[in-house]
Amino acid sequence: MKIVVVGGGVAGLVTALSLHAAGMTPLVCESARELHAVGVGINLLPHAVRELTELGLGDALDAIALPPQRLVYCDRQGREIWEEPLGVAAGYRWPQYSVHRGELQMLLLDAVRTRIGPDAVRTGMAFERFANQGPFEHQAPGVTAHFVDRHTGASVVIEADVLVGADGIDSRLRAQLHPGEGPPRGNGVQMWRGLSRHPHILGGRAIVVAGGRPGDKFVAYPVADPAIEGGPTSMNWVLEVARRPEPGEDPDRSHRPIPTAEALAELAGWDLPWVDLPELIRGSTDIYAYPMVDRDPLPRWSFGRVTLVGDAAHPMYPMGMNGGSQSIVDARVLAWTLSQHDDPVRALEGYENLRREPLNQLVLANRELGPEKIIALAEEIGGPVPVDQATAVSQGYKRLAGCTTAVLNSRDSWSVSPVAP
Repeated sequence: MKIVVVGGGVAGLVTALSLHAAGMTPLVCESARELHAVGVGINLLPHAVRELTELGLGDALDAIALPPQRLVYCDRQGREIWEEPLGVAAGYRWPQYSVHRGELQMLLLDAVRTRIGPDAVRTGMAFERFANQGPFEHQAPGVTAHFVDRHTGASVVIEADVLVGADGIDSRLRAQLHPGEGPPRGNGVQMWRGLSRHPHILGGRAIVVAGGRPGDKFVAYPVADPAIEGGPTSMNWVLEVARRPEPGEDPDRSHRPIPTAEALAELAGWDLPWVDLPELIRGSTDIYAYPMVDRDPLPRWSFGRVTLVGDAAHPMYPMGMNGGSQSIVDARVLAWTLSQHDDPVRALEGYENLRREPLNQLVLANRELGPEKIIALAEEIGGPVPVDQATAVSQGYKRLAGCTTAVLNSRDSWSVSPVAP
């Protein structure tokens, strides 16, 4: 079975690896002319790490990532209001990892080219449109994908059995499936993001979230250990800033660079005793502003032999560190369902039945702050949230995401084997 994957990010590359492991022939078409290790930090939760480990990437991931051991919520003065263990320390069979997104993408890209072939990822391929080769709603011979080769300007037509949109929040494939949807939906918050050379905070191996509601929050976690004990590490940080657009105005998505002086001025009102904020800002390479945006849940992901994965299917606010992790699970479930059906159309329906509604609920939960509702509640009451109430928020979110320790540690694997799970 030949499958074309539109998009060479984390979701697209894991989709290709999963399809190949299931005995299919994937081709990744990426719009960028070249792929480089760009971006900042990302967290991979245990349910994503399990999938990468079962793809044989566990050791390679461990070599480039750090396993955080605890999540610490603090108020605006840096006082701790909630802490919980993460990964293996929380009882999972797999760790959680903090990693540089670009390094993760390069690891996946190398695995795709090594396992599938050097031409398994075609860059400079800008997706234009698709056409089903038969009745749209019923089994058809295949699907035709139309691209423009950005290297030459030539039109390229590729025929496949299945077409997968992994082209992110601005997915052109999604736009064809759901015309008229419009731009992403913002909540008026900008995320100023950077990487800095800075010593570990709170003893290291910690993800720290301070503040209250969106637009008044600071996040920091390391993605690498220092070369020498006590030296600087690579510290990922995010400052949320309220920048509400005018009525009817779309969120600013220019990813504008933030001058050091502007970042220092914005952080002047913060008092976090466990981090030297001026040093953190001055030690940062590039700081950019990203709007906090998502899209409304879709009533449908799959049409005929065409479907969506990752941010193309369910872009969400970055609450609970679930966006990238759920994209990886999408890829594995899609490959598994395709391996279980002779009819690709029925397989895509099965994939959507397993994934769409839970992910739609997660998108809505993240709009309501997800697990970070704990720090918003603490801000409201002026102190720590009662343990039973905080635990209920945290565990309720994990159940919604399908990643409690009991569920993840005991469920069947999505790996394809001669006998279906």
